[in-house]
Amino acid sequence: MKDANNRRSYDEIKEAARKRSAAVSAAGRDIGEIPDIVNPKRKNACRRDLMRFLKTYFPQKFKLSWSEDHKIVIRKIEEAVLRGGLFALAMPRASGKTTICERAAIWATVYAHRRFVALIGAAEDAARQLLDEIKMEIECNDLLLQDFPEVCYPVRKINGINNRCNGQTYNGVRTRITWVDDEIVFPTIDGAVTSGTVIQVRGITGHIRGMKAAVASGESLRPDLVLIDDPQTDESAASPEQNRKRLRILSGTILGLAGPGVKIAGVMPCTVIRTGDMADEILNRDRHPEWNGERRKLLIAFPNNMELWEQYSEIRADSFKKYGNAELSLQFYDDHRSEMDAGAVVAWPDRYESDERSGIQHAMNLFFRDKDTFFSEYQNEPLPDDDGESEKITIQSVWDRMNNRKRGTVPEEAEHLVAFVDVQGKLLYYVVCAFADNFTGYVIDYGAYPGQKRRYFSLNDANPTFETLYPNAGLEGRIYSALSDLTDSLLSRVFPRDDGAEMYIEKCVVDSAWGESTKTVYQFCRQSPFSRLLMPSKGKGITAAQKPYSEYRREPGVKLGFNWRIFRVKGRQSVRLFEYDTNFWKSFLRQRLFTAIGDPGSLTIFGSDEEALRLFAEHLSSETPTATSGGGRRVDVWKLIPGRENHFLDGVVGCLAAASVCGCDLQFEGKHTGSDRIRRDRFKLESTPSADRIVPRGRIIPHGRIVPRR
Repeated sequence: MKDANNRRSYDEIKEAARKRSAAVSAAGRDIGEIPDIVNPKRKNACRRDLMRFLKTYFPQKFKLSWSEDHKIVIRKIEEAVLRGGLFALAMPRASGKTTICERAAIWATVYAHRRFVALIGAAEDAARQLLDEIKMEIECNDLLLQDFPEVCYPVRKINGINNRCNGQTYNGVRTRITWVDDEIVFPTIDGAVTSGTVIQVRGITGHIRGMKAAVASGESLRPDLVLIDDPQTDESAASPEQNRKRLRILSGTILGLAGPGVKIAGVMPCTVIRTGDMADEILNRDRHPEWNGERRKLLIAFPNNMELWEQYSEIRADSFKKYGNAELSLQFYDDHRSEMDAGAVVAWPDRYESDERSGIQHAMNLFFRDKDTFFSEYQNEPLPDDDGESEKITIQSVWDRMNNRKRGTVPEEAEHLVAFVDVQGKLLYYVVCAFADNFTGYVIDYGAYPGQKRRYFSLNDANPTFETLYPNAGLEGRIYSALSDLTDSLLSRVFPRDDGAEMYIEKCVVDSAWGESTKTVYQFCRQSPFSRLLMPSKGKGITAAQKPYSEYRREPGVKLGFNWRIFRVKGRQSVRLFEYDTNFWKSFLRQRLFTAIGDPGSLTIFGSDEEALRLFAEHLSSETPTATSGGGRRVDVWKLIPGRENHFLDGVVGCLAAASVCGCDLQFEGKHTGSDRIRRDRFKLESTPSADRIVPRGRIIPHGRIVPRR
C-alpha cells in the first residue's frame, strides 16, 4: 500500500511538472496582447486612397513627386481593387510599376479589400521575389506595424523563425499564421477583418488552376485579386506558340480563379518586348478592351532640334573617352538647353540621374545609349525586327488577305488546283491552292493529318499523331500509311467552282526532305494509285553566290522551269524529283501577299475570322529575309525566326512552285470563256487507273480537270 501511495505521488509530481512545462511553453508561444493602433486617423485616411497610402507608409520608396502617368495608373489600380475589373499597364522601365503593384497588394489585404491575392510571374522564382518584397514590408515597416498591428505584430513575434508559426497563439488560440517562400497567411486574430487573408505565388506556366485556401472559420477562399507581373520572357515574347499559351492561360485559367459569380480584380504590369507579343496583344484595346490597357511612354514628344542632340551625343561619348565623365556634354547642354528642350515632352520630369540636369536629358541619354532598348523598354513601342528594304510578312498582313470565301470553294477564274504536303515525324501538313493562269492565287484549304480538332497547335503538342493512328507500324510505315490516307481523301475530293464546275487537284507535291522520310516518299509517290498526280519534292535555298536554275544547262531527261527543275534522281531512275529554289519562291510569295487584292498575281486566303486563321498566319510570317549580293545578283535569304514553325509557309511556297509547273505565268494576259474551258477539258481519255475518276454523274474524267455542270 505504501509503495502504491509512493507511485501515485510520483505520478502526481510528473503531471505537475508537465503542466508547468506546458504552461511555460504556452506562454512562450502566446504573443500576448495586440498593441493598439497608433494613428487611427492616418489609417482611415488611406483606406480608399491608394496614392495616399503609398506616400504615407512607404516614403522611402516614393520620394519623388508623382508624374501624371503615375496618377493615372494608381487610380486605375485602385479602381480595379475596390470595384473589380482588369487593368494592364505598360510603363517605362524603372518607373516603379512593380513597386507600386507590390504595395497595392499590401493595401488591398491589410484593409481587407481583398482576401486572397495570387501573385503570378513569368516563372515561380520571379513571383517569389514579389512575395519577398511584400513580406519584408509587413515584417520590417514600422509605420505598418503602428497602424496594422493585427497583421504585423504576430509576424514580428515569429522573429524570422518560421517553425514558430505552427505553435503561435493569441489568447491561447492558434493564429494559424503561414510565412513560407510561396505563401503567407495573415494571423487569425479575434475581431480582425484580415484574419486568414492569403497571398500565394505561381509561375504563369505552373500549376495555377484550382488555387484555394481554407481558413479557421471554415470558409474556403479563392483568389479575388490577381497580380500578374511581367508575365513574359525574351524567349516567350519571340515565340507565337508561347505567347498564345500565355494568353490562353491568362484569359482562361487565371481570370477564372475567383469562381462563378465573383468579379475578379486583375492588375498586370508589363513591358512590350516585341511587336505582337503577349503584352502588346493585351494592351490592344480593340482586341482586349476588358483589360483597359494603358501604354505609357518616357518621352511623349521628341525635341524639335535633333541635330543639336546628335552633336550632344558625340560630345558626350568623347567626354567619357577622354575624362571618364560627362562634363563636356553637361556644359554643352547648359549652354543650349532652351533650344535643345524645345518641343520635347517627358512623362516624368523629376526622373533623372545626379549627373543630369533634367528628365528630358535623361530620356535622350537613354535614347542614344540603345535605340532598340529605348523604344521597347521605355516607349513600349518596340522597333520592327527587320528594318531593311524588304517588306516584312506579318500576322496582320496575312489577316488582311482574307477574302470572306467559304473553305474549299474555287473562284470562277481559277484554272488550276494544286496541293503541297509537308512531311514531319508526327504529322502531315497540307495546303491546297487554286490559281488563274496569270498566277492570281487563292488558298482554299489547309490542315494537318491526323486532324487536331483545335484551331491552335504545334508539332510538339500534336495529339493525335501517326503513332496514335498506326501503333503497330514503324516510322516509315506510319509515314507511308498517313500519306496514303491523306491523298486518298484529298485527291478524290471534289472542289466546287463558282460557275458550277467541279474541280480536282491537278498536282500534289510531297516534300521528301524531312529526315528519314526521303525513301518512303519516293516509294509512295511511285506506288500510289495517284502516282500520275504526285511529285516528290525538295526545296533548295539558292544564294546569290550559287548558280540559279536559269543558268543550268538543259540536259536530256531534265525539265527546267521558272526557278525549278524536274530530273531523275541519281541511283533511282524511277524517281523524278521536283526541286525548286525556296529563297526565290518565298520572295515570290511576299510579292503576291503585297499585290493589291484584285490585281493580277495577288494571293488571298479563304475565311473572315482572324483567330481561326492565327496559326496559319503565324506560319506564313515565321521567316524573315536578309538581302545578300554576289555574282551580280541580289537574293533574299530566308531564315526561320527562333521558336517559330513554318510548315504551312512551306506548303504555300510549294503550291506556288507547283502552279508554275502547271503553266501559271505572271505575264499571261489571255482570258478563257466558259466554252473554252469545256473544250479544253474534252481531250482524249487515257485508260489508266491512276488517272481516271468516276464522278457522281457516272462519267470518267482525268484528274486535275474541270467537270462543267450541264
